Amino acid sequence: MDRASPRSGIRRRLRLATALGALLVLLGTYGISTTAQADTAQADTSRADAAPGVNAIRVAEFPADCSYSHRLPDDPIIFPGLPGASHMHSFFGATVTDAFTTLPDLINSPTTCNPQVDVSSYWVPTLYRNNVAVEPVISTFYYLGEGVRSDVVARTEPIPQGLRIVAGNARATGPNDSIARWSCLHAGQVPPSKDFVNCPAGTMLESYLDFPQCWNGRDLDSPDHKSHMAYPVNQACPATHPVPVPKLRQVLRYPVSGDPAQFRLASGPGYTMHGDFFNAWPVAEMARRVNDCIRPVIKCGHDGRPL
Repeated sequence: MDRASPRSGIRRRLRLATALGALLVLLGTYGISTTAQADTAQADTSRADAAPGVNAIRVAEFPADCSYSHRLPDDPIIFPGLPGASHMHSFFGATVTDAFTTLPDLINSPTTCNPQVDVSSYWVPTLYRNNVAVEPVISTFYYLGEGVRSDVVARTEPIPQGLRIVAGNARATGPNDSIARWSCLHAGQVPPSKDFVNCPAGTMLESYLDFPQCWNGRDLDSPDHKSHMAYPVNQACPATHPVPVPKLRQVLRYPVSGDPAQFRLASGPGYTMHGDFFNAWPVAEMARRVNDCIRPVIKCGHDGRPL
C-alpha cells in the first residue's frame, strides 16, 4: 500500500485551502453584486426627489402637459361657491374651472391637457414679476410610482375620480413651513431653494411640488382639505392612510430669470407656493395607466403607452 508522505499531505491541504478560499471569494463577490443590484433596483423604482427627465433603469411614470388656461381669484376646493374669495390663481387643464366647479362640470369640460382625456383641473397662485402676472410656458404634471418601496408601488391604486388634493402651504411664514422647491432650468449650479432663486440670463425659473400619495381610502376631501391624504413614512403609507396612489409632481417653468426681489406669488413669498388638484380623469383611463405604467414600473408617454 502506497503511503503519502507528510510533505505531500501538507501540499494537498494547502491546495484544498486555496481552492476553498477562491470559492469563498467568488461567493462573497456574487453576494455583494446581488445586494448592490437590489439596492439599485430599489433606488430606480422609488427615485425619491429625482427631477423628471433624469435617466434611470426603471421609472414608473405617465405625464400630462396642461398649458395655462385662465386666471381667477377663485378656489373651488378651499372656497367653493365663493367667487373672489381667494387670492389670484392660474388654472391649467379644464377650462371651465371657477368657484362653483363640481366633478360633472370637469367631466364635460374642454381641456388644455395633452392627453385630452385628462379633464382634471390644476391650479397654483399666480406668479408676478414687478407686479405683472407671468404664466408658465411649460406646465407638466407627472404621475409617478416613487417615494415608496417597490412592494407598495406594486399595489398602487388608481386615483379615485373626484379626489381633491392640496399640496404646499399658502400660509407659510418662512421656508421651514414649506415643501416648495425652486430651481433654474439648465443652471444646475444654482442650488434649489424653498424660496425664489437667482437664475442666470437665458434660463427659466422652475417650481417643483410633490403632492401626498397616501389616501385614507374613504374621503374625496376633508374639512381642512388635507387630512384625507398623507405623505409616506419610511417609504410606506401610514396605517391611517393605507391606500397608495400615484404621486402627482407639479413642474412649472416660467420665462423669467434674475433678481428674486422682483418676484412674488399671489399668496406671498416663494415659500408659499402650493398646488390644488381636482381629479377628473376617466376612471378606465386612470386605471389603465396605473396597471400598465405604475405597478410594473414602466415609463409611459402621454398616451399611457410604454415609451
